[in-house]
Amino acid sequence: MARAQSRRSGHNGGMSVWYSRPEDTSFAGLRAGWRLTIFLCLAVGVPAVLSAIALALAHGHARAGTTPVGGLNPLLAAVGEGAPFLWVLFVSWIMARLEHRSLADYGLPWRRAFQGNFWAGALWGAVSLTALLLLIMVSGDFSFGHLMLHGAAIETYGLEWALAFVLVGFFEEFTFRGYALATLTQGTTFWTAAIILSVVFGAVHLGNTGESWIGALSAGLIGLFFCFTLRRTGSLWFAIGMHAAWDYCESFVYGVPDSGQVSQGRLLRPDFHGSHWITGGSVGPEGSLWVFVIIVLLFALFADLYPAREAATPSPESTASSAA
Repeated sequence: MARAQSRRSGHNGGMSVWYSRPEDTSFAGLRAGWRLTIFLCLAVGVPAVLSAIALALAHGHARAGTTPVGGLNPLLAAVGEGAPFLWVLFVSWIMARLEHRSLADYGLPWRRAFQGNFWAGALWGAVSLTALLLLIMVSGDFSFGHLMLHGAAIETYGLEWALAFVLVGFFEEFTFRGYALATLTQGTTFWTAAIILSVVFGAVHLGNTGESWIGALSAGLIGLFFCFTLRRTGSLWFAIGMHAAWDYCESFVYGVPDSGQVSQGRLLRPDFHGSHWITGGSVGPEGSLWVFVIIVLLFALFADLYPAREAATPSPESTASSAA
């Protein structure tokens, strides 16, 4: 019982707080650095190969004739992100078994799947992306354009993109802010680990077609905000919901570029006609200078609405009872 209680030394809405256990040296005595290295070799190297194969297979079945070559489509997005996510989930499960933990210790408590925090995050994602586009529009550099889909096509593409971007949220959040963040935290501190992984998250975006340093920087800062939501809520569900809704509104609803790529089956055809510093140019709104205003507001509002919870202090009576 004493060991079980030490694994939940913090308190955050009833969740286990893994970042409060930097002294953990489980998994046959290996330190956090070695366990993280093993995880990255399995979880990152293999998905790179799987993703390339999956995208090649899906490319031949992609819907044609709706966007220029290189445009995103739901099948490519779902397969390209879903298959690697399943692998990362499997590797994390293996590591959890070896370390006598559960996936909840890495931010994914399945019993809370798609509940309050997920939908709250989805609302934040939709509202914040919409607010960003409104700021660009007020600057005189953007208009929402006109409808490109009608009738049953709206429902079909809407559902397909919803599934695709939920998988995007799962893969990117769990890869960068799941086992990797939990284990790196045990070897350093939570915020040191969060900053390191957010820098990596932003740098990875530089590999996207049409990306810019502003877009990569904003991606890294948004990744740091997602770490903040994990810290305050105790799970990744808020971050997954927000990530999915942000991308869904960006790529499907408003049809603006996402890291230089425009989606097939987008609802609207917008018009950018101003400075690239304001519109984001080929990068999309994430490359706009206005995005940094949105990010600052996100941190400020979330800090106010989701206050930190103090660690529970056991009473002398309960301490004596635990010792007995």
